[in-house]
Amino acid sequence: MNTAELLVQCLENEGVKYIFGLPGEENLHILEALKGSSIQFVTCRHEQGAAFMADVYGRLTGQAGVCLSTLGPGATNLMTGVADANLDGAPLIAITGQVSTDRMHILSHQYLDLVAMFAPITKWSKQIVQPNSTAEIVRKAFHVAQSETPGAVHIDVPENVAAMPATVKPLPKNGSSRVYAAFASLDRAAAAIAQAQNPLVLVGNGAIRSHASLALTELATQLNLPVVNTFMGKGVIPYTHPSALWAVGLQQRDYISCGFDRTDLVIAVGYDLIEYSPKKWNPTCEIPIVHIAEVSAEIDSSYIPQVEVVGDIADSLQEILQRCKKLSDAKSKPEPYALSLREEIRADYEQYAQDKGFPIRPQKLIYDLRQVLGDDDILISDVGAHKMWIARHYHCAKPNTCLISNGFAAMGIAIPGAIAAKLVYPDRQVIAATGDGGFMMNMQELETALRLNTPFVTLIFNDGGYGLIEWKQRQQFGVSSFIKFGNPDFVRLAESMGLKGYRINETMGLIPTLQEALAQDVPAVIDCPVDYRENFLFSQKSKALDCLIAEDVELPEA
Repeated sequence: MNTAELLVQCLENEGVKYIFGLPGEENLHILEALKGSSIQFVTCRHEQGAAFMADVYGRLTGQAGVCLSTLGPGATNLMTGVADANLDGAPLIAITGQVSTDRMHILSHQYLDLVAMFAPITKWSKQIVQPNSTAEIVRKAFHVAQSETPGAVHIDVPENVAAMPATVKPLPKNGSSRVYAAFASLDRAAAAIAQAQNPLVLVGNGAIRSHASLALTELATQLNLPVVNTFMGKGVIPYTHPSALWAVGLQQRDYISCGFDRTDLVIAVGYDLIEYSPKKWNPTCEIPIVHIAEVSAEIDSSYIPQVEVVGDIADSLQEILQRCKKLSDAKSKPEPYALSLREEIRADYEQYAQDKGFPIRPQKLIYDLRQVLGDDDILISDVGAHKMWIARHYHCAKPNTCLISNGFAAMGIAIPGAIAAKLVYPDRQVIAATGDGGFMMNMQELETALRLNTPFVTLIFNDGGYGLIEWKQRQQFGVSSFIKFGNPDFVRLAESMGLKGYRINETMGLIPTLQEALAQDVPAVIDCPVDYRENFLFSQKSKALDCLIAEDVELPEA
């Protein structure tokens, strides 16, 4: 047995089902070892796509997704997806081929110090230099990637080491155990919540990773607590729940901003500061905070919790609820102010239900998406102006049914991510929502989707430019520049690849087209013109928004 074969055995031992990657000269021994393995190697069309597939696989399953590249340009192509997983808290293992160890001290073809290169974008980066250290390195890699706040780990395999004989076996997996919060912190958290008159729960992706949805929903129900989620916390509480105030995280004022203005306690549950900076909602650090998470709070001048509850989130929420029920201050309190915003928030959402304007307003487009997709179906959002509208208007009944990258926020994730989602959940409907800019970054992976028999729908929000940057430019400078481009005929492009192609020509045609596209047994692409004038109308409305909404202040139409 050589090192490459031991490496593959170790991956099997970790429960790896797929490796996403590209073949290369320096990973030939690994590819050869995979031929007799239970692991399916998914040949991708670009290393970035492979890393995004591993990224979304890890986020959906909680088990590290694995991607593989060769050295040099293959490894540098991998980096965007690896960085995305690391900042989004998705467990991922990146494996790279490398030159022989006898070439590393001289100027060598395609050689880069990959361990050093990956170090800033991973939790741990290590090269295998001795065959019998492989088992320890792989076991540690998975442990690090999947523990605490999950993230990416990199393993570098020189080609001569890959061919060397190895004599050890894979290590058994550690028996993991849950860590529970200290009683004193639970008592203090419960007391703070019971005393607050206008509490507000801010829930993030950590609550999804910790499977705390049911516990959070019960806490909100029993204590009548208003709940807002970050972009990456969608579905932790069902959007139909009376306490759900939907998403926060836009870089400008929205209805829920008034809730933060009036709150006397933010209960941050599984909240990661990278998702939405506390400087946006607590700039003067005057709002008291209860931090409930599996890890201690990050240091930030706008996020200094008065109580930190560190341990299993679901258990912490259950314990806090029981304590609150026993405190007299928690009973017969007036309804928190933030809950009064729900009527305005829902009315804003519903006003687009019958809109017939064309090109389609993003609010209407996303409203119709919600009508077509079921509670278990999955929407993967790319990055761009459409992401902001999806974050604001696409609401979820369950966790991990709308995936948005908002840590690294890398364009090009939607199509590779949809492939991973379809591999994990083959019986669910999956839609990749992308702008025309993001589509062209990784559309080559639609061939991978066809080859894998993973049919999903790619919905292109087509505005012929980088719409989010235009939005920002016009807000800051009043004009836009350098953001327009031309596009191919997306329908003919899809058909040339053996896919189904559709173009939306009227607003009322969107729902039937989505339904037909989702029924296909091959991937489908829908070209949908979008009216991004709504971006600027929303910005005008945002400027007019103040905290007198509950007192019937009129807002401009959007």
